[in-house]
Amino acid sequence: MPVNEEPAATQAATRRVGSGAAWEPIVGYSRAVAAGDYIFVSGCTSIAGADFIHPGDAYAQTAQAIANVESALAGLGASLADVIRTRMFVTDIGQWKEYGRAHGEAFADVRPATSMVQIGALIDSRMLVEVEAVAYKPGAGGGSAGDPPPETGLL
Repeated sequence: MPVNEEPAATQAATRRVGSGAAWEPIVGYSRAVAAGDYIFVSGCTSIAGADFIHPGDAYAQTAQAIANVESALAGLGASLADVIRTRMFVTDIGQWKEYGRAHGEAFADVRPATSMVQIGALIDSRMLVEVEAVAYKPGAGGGSAGDPPPETGLL
């Protein structure tokens, strides 16, 4: 992915990574943005590449969404261990144990602050869950003003 064309001062303090999902250029967002010491990961769902996977399986969809969060964090030099906040948007709160089990397995030792909120629908009616995350990683946003952006496939 190409480096984003931003002023040098902004590049030094902010880095972005995309996942290649079809929605990113249409909606105008990045999969994750590192700003200062924080990384904000956009809502991730149960997709692998461009394909929706795990229809009807709340646990597997949550595990895949978290794997996508992990991939976005890795693109910015962080991991699930750096996560301090998650949000789970779910279409059926009655399956909370399945969403929660996948989240608990991924974050058992990290134990970030989290919320689980029932919503009406996601962008694809087969999707049951979307997971957002915030991570704390000192220096994640880059170096001081004027430093060139890293060449790591960032947007």
